[in-house]
Amino acid sequence: MSLEETSNVLFSIGPLEVTKTVVSMWAIIVVLAIVSFLATRNLKAVPGKLQNLAEMAVEKLLDFFSGIMGAENARRYFPIMATYFIFIVVANYSGLLPGAGSVFAVPTACLSVTAGLAIVAFFTTHTIGIRRQGLGHYLLTFLKPIIIMLPLNLIEQVVRPFSLALRLYGNLYGEEMVSEQMGHLLPIGLPIVMHVLSLLFCLIQAVVFTMLLSIYIAEATGEEE
Repeated sequence: MSLEETSNVLFSIGPLEVTKTVVSMWAIIVVLAIVSFLATRNLKAVPGKLQNLAEMAVEKLLDFFSGIMGAENARRYFPIMATYFIFIVVANYSGLLPGAGSVFAVPTACLSVTAGLAIVAFFTTHTIGIRRQGLGHYLLTFLKPIIIMLPLNLIEQVVRPFSLALRLYGNLYGEEMVSEQMGHLLPIGLPIVMHVLSLLFCLIQAVVFTMLLSIYIAEATGEEE
């Protein structure tokens, strides 16, 4: 085990090591659960500030996904897409908090986390495709547009989760490293600029991940046809 991996371990439960990354994910999940509960408790016809903010966020996300995968698919799979988007964007923004990387870890800057997200996305996509089209018809889609495309289509399906995981991990990890090094070189002024740019960068990475996932789901349901 490397020194970095050792320093990331907080405590052990038998042979299971609990790392800063795992604890950070637990904390994010708890915070999101509390905010969701507060935002949806006692919904009113005339919304308060928190309910109004939540409704605006839902409306914007639904419009975004509708433009990619169609209104029907967007409404049907909105819980999946919104969960991915909200978790990723909050995990990304956690890297802007004081203590990120030392006191706690940024989940999306860890390859095991992004790989887990990508694997779940992979199985989710194919499960949706089979349920919507039936197993036989769904398998036939890999023969399109012509049968000789089967090997390339299968390779594409295998590459997709690797692409999702490495893109998110690489961008977040790289952004953390660049911000840290630039902060050491020019500690006055530049860190503030980097944090402002990171606000946009972290949002873009969540948008890209969920946009690609919505495209994959649309293809699996035959919506692109």
